[in-house]
Amino acid sequence: MAYFRELPGFSGPFFPPRGGTFREGEAVMPSTRKLTTKSGKTFYEIRVRLSRKRSELTTRWYPPKGWSERSIQRELARQAADFERRCRAGEVFSRAERIAREEAAAKEITVRKFGEEVFMPTKTVTCSENTRYTFQRLLRKHVYPVIGDCMLRDVTGAQISALLLDYQSTGAKHSSCLRVYGVLQLLFKMAYLNDTLDKNPMDKVTRPRPRKDEGKSNEVESFTIDELRHIMACLEFEPLKWQALVRLMIDTGVRRGEVCGLQWGDLNLRENTVTISRTLNYTSDRGVFVSTTKNGQGRVVDIDPSVAALLRRYRSELKKRPAPEDFLFTRDGSTEPLNPIATNRYMRHFGDKYGVENMHPHKLRHTFASIALTNGADVVSISKILGHSDTSITLRVYAHSDAESRKRASNVFRDAVRDKKPKK
Repeated sequence: MAYFRELPGFSGPFFPPRGGTFREGEAVMPSTRKLTTKSGKTFYEIRVRLSRKRSELTTRWYPPKGWSERSIQRELARQAADFERRCRAGEVFSRAERIAREEAAAKEITVRKFGEEVFMPTKTVTCSENTRYTFQRLLRKHVYPVIGDCMLRDVTGAQISALLLDYQSTGAKHSSCLRVYGVLQLLFKMAYLNDTLDKNPMDKVTRPRPRKDEGKSNEVESFTIDELRHIMACLEFEPLKWQALVRLMIDTGVRRGEVCGLQWGDLNLRENTVTISRTLNYTSDRGVFVSTTKNGQGRVVDIDPSVAALLRRYRSELKKRPAPEDFLFTRDGSTEPLNPIATNRYMRHFGDKYGVENMHPHKLRHTFASIALTNGADVVSISKILGHSDTSITLRVYAHSDAESRKRASNVFRDAVRDKKPKK
């Protein structure tokens, strides 16, 4: 090389900028120095500074064993020249520049890409399979078709509001609109908290309200006592399996998946109790699978002696005595557990057959809680039976009364007023 000079602490040549000579005060590039690792292995660090304002760019070159000093210096010069060329071509970046580019690239991401590569993988770890499936379905069906190809940082509150309003205008239920709103809240909040977004567009989106023609009822849908007695009378004409399943749901208020997840070992027919410790779920991609209960805790629930007797009859009707780990309710002609969705189909058919309006599993759960509460049961006990993680959930869902209890409350007031006689 035509120009080089050695500085204290460095070994190897310093090369001036191409096409020029070294001048005092001018940035020198590239430079090399001989170093060793903690294990004693020798390497050369090559540095290039393209301008005074930019950080130095560095790389390492490890000389092969057995090379002479002359061969090492010749190859080091070639490595240094090649590294300088790549730096000038923009192929090499400093650590600070790489971080800045990565941060910029992270912000150049579409809603769909962020949802599929960041949001959903996180929710897969932290949420139940049912919740994950619901989020995925809402995003793919209602969010991605509208704003999926938009850059995440470019989405505005007005766009999101328009998305929700358009979905509501199709006749979607208020509860469905709230689910879409909820998943958008979670997605954009995650993007804001991990610094992908500088601001959250959901801060300018109003929570959807019911349509004027929809009307929102504060009442939880449930059967009256007379309707429930009619259902139990009609059940006597149904197969024993369905008699046992529906009576269990009526008597305990268990969820659809919980009753399908019961195994024979969960029953104590001497004490007339049943242990709820698992649930069956279904999604189209996984099929039927076992999961924990909604609050992640098991519970023991009392059952009526008549229900216990019905379960004994059902067990004796089976061709062979089931093992404790066998499921109570299975598919016809199989030992596979009953798909929870099958209970919905059966109850819809049952309602059509016997004139029971809007018959479905969760309505039986609401009925159990409503009748128990309006007839004096304490909310703490009902919360434990239902498997709520907190009594506030029970109060929020079932803090209502039926027509009979409202009338009774009004009469208590009137009776109290009538008993008060004016003083003479």
